[in-house]
Amino acid sequence: MNGRILTLLVVGIALTGLGVLWLLQGVDAVHVRPILCISNCKPVTSGSGGWLAVGIVALIVGMAAAALSARHLHRHPR
Repeated sequence: MNGRILTLLVVGIALTGLGVLWLLQGVDAVHVRPILCISNCKPVTSGSGGWLAVGIVALIVGMAAAALSARHLHRHPR
């Protein structure tokens, strides 16, 4: 298996997962507390258009990357 294709698949899956999380956060369905906060931590605000937009973009890019790598793996199995 080609290392680049495998890396693209892993990154695509991770980005898809983050996209879903951020999209849900943007529509105020998920509330996330700060993790590993050093100083002056504020909760991540939910229900914002910014998180919704970033989530949609990340979801689309992640799905495209995963689909592209899966297509390549299907055409060139090892």
